Amino acid sequence: MQNRSVEAIRWQNDQLGLLDQRKLPLEEIWIEHASVDEVVNSIVEMVVRGAPAIGIAAAYGVALAGRAQYSRVGAQWKQALAPDLRALAGSRPTAVNLFWALDRMGGLISELADSVDPFERLLVEARAIHAEDLVANQTMGRLGADLIARESVTGKKVITHCNTGSLATGGYGTALGVIRSAYNAGLIDGVYADETRPWLQGSRLTAWELQQDGIPVVLNADGAAAHIMSKGAVSWVIVGADRVAANGDVANKIGTYSLAVLARYHGVKMMVVAPTSTFDLALQSGKDIPIEERSGEELTMFVGRKIAPEGVSGFNPVFDVTPAELIDVIVTERGVIESPSLATVKAIFCPKKSTLG
Repeated sequence: MQNRSVEAIRWQNDQLGLLDQRKLPLEEIWIEHASVDEVVNSIVEMVVRGAPAIGIAAAYGVALAGRAQYSRVGAQWKQALAPDLRALAGSRPTAVNLFWALDRMGGLISELADSVDPFERLLVEARAIHAEDLVANQTMGRLGADLIARESVTGKKVITHCNTGSLATGGYGTALGVIRSAYNAGLIDGVYADETRPWLQGSRLTAWELQQDGIPVVLNADGAAAHIMSKGAVSWVIVGADRVAANGDVANKIGTYSLAVLARYHGVKMMVVAPTSTFDLALQSGKDIPIEERSGEELTMFVGRKIAPEGVSGFNPVFDVTPAELIDVIVTERGVIESPSLATVKAIFCPKKSTLG
């Protein structure tokens, strides 16, 4: 299996390094983080984005916070750490991997002695979260490619939305991991990448990342997806997720819901690729998922210039929710969920139980 060719998160010289994704593809600039406040700011300002990557960055942020608070207050470090954990939790509301990572780091914190510097143990756990994500992505890549291989299709291209590759994860990618695996196996011959307004993750990040791997990619306006599907050019829509509810409803980058509706009309398969850390089983449906809204200026401004008339406001939800009935499969590192529902999602998490109880 091909290794990751792009790296966006690294730990070196006792600092967290994040590739500034706001600058790509024109500049490759790394920002070093020595404090949890710097990590929080980079999550809020989208230096790092993508649900798994946000969770990994937050885990490293906890390690940085633990080091700083133990140095400052010694055995009182746990109490002093509470505001730092709240700041990390408040950085982005929709990506559940953030809260999953903080819960995991919190479990470790509760086990550690007050009198011992927690930094090394917290760093080991953050590195484990990072490494496990890469392994999960490679597993999902293989499972997703196997699904593509078993389907009899006409179009040998796929369409994807936003960025779900090494830039958005610990490496290899979720949806782009499947695309990488399928391309390496000769199952697809190219990718259509939605530009993904307003942050243009498709044009700035996905097209750049696929280009690094030599995978043919064509950039298209988000509104061109229906036309592309109508020509029979694509066999699958393959996307990631920021949160998956217990019934299989999926929150992902705004515009994903539209793609799913278009795919169903045109007979194109819809695949969501997400690790189990992206599932929020406490939420019964997508109606319960909090949807982040960012400043309307991200729509009315472009590279610092006004592109809309004065006085016109912008509605800027970052995510939308795709109902489970529009999704053919959700690929996880534990297996494939076909026809997502309360029962089929539960089966992945409780494989010995075949019925809801």
